[in-house]
Amino acid sequence: MNLNIAIIPARGGSKRLPNKNKLPLAGKPLITWTIEAALESQLFDLVLVSTDSQDIANISANSGAIVPFLRPAELATDTATTNDVISHMVKWVESKYREVARVTLLQPTSPLRNANHIKEAMDLYNIKNASAVISVCELEHPIQYCNRLPDNLSMAGFIPTIANRRSQELERYYRVNGAIYIFDRQYVGSLSDIYSSKSFAYIMEKSESIDIDDAFDLYLSECIKNRKPT
Repeated sequence: MNLNIAIIPARGGSKRLPNKNKLPLAGKPLITWTIEAALESQLFDLVLVSTDSQDIANISANSGAIVPFLRPAELATDTATTNDVISHMVKWVESKYREVARVTLLQPTSPLRNANHIKEAMDLYNIKNASAVISVCELEHPIQYCNRLPDNLSMAGFIPTIANRRSQELERYYRVNGAIYIFDRQYVGSLSDIYSSKSFAYIMEKSESIDIDDAFDLYLSECIKNRKPT
């Protein structure tokens, strides 16, 4: 039987929040929350971490993930893409084990995504006979209240008349929250193609959708983790 694998990409460098993937969050390194969620879901033949950092590799291995190598230099740069990282890991898995059927990409910067979320997303994948499932959440603020500003900061036409209504009356919009990407092997190497007619949204709460990019995101996640049972 072909493999169902989870891949957690975790580069050591981060400009906005240095070393973010190993920073402590509610008593654990950030990446550990994602590794434990993947393992707890019991859905995967392999839970793998791709990193260029020996510290992150050690933390990940101690948390129960497989870290088969440190990334080569060309995949440890600011210009290396997730597409490249996933392709590299899948190629390694298929050279050492057997063919991969399905990949679940779990970003370590989404620590509020838990095992139940992963299981629900996988259930949706199976029920829909999907080729991909991507997690989303409702926009924090109505997109109709957003616009670009000119150099002179004029607000003329900033909100079109048709959108100048109570927020409850406006159409809902959703955004990709970065927490869960499940996709067939055919999309490895071409992740931009996963948004197709056989791709479906798994909707998460906004409070579970923080994607840690800076110190404020980390602070919010810490507050939520300390408030909610783990």
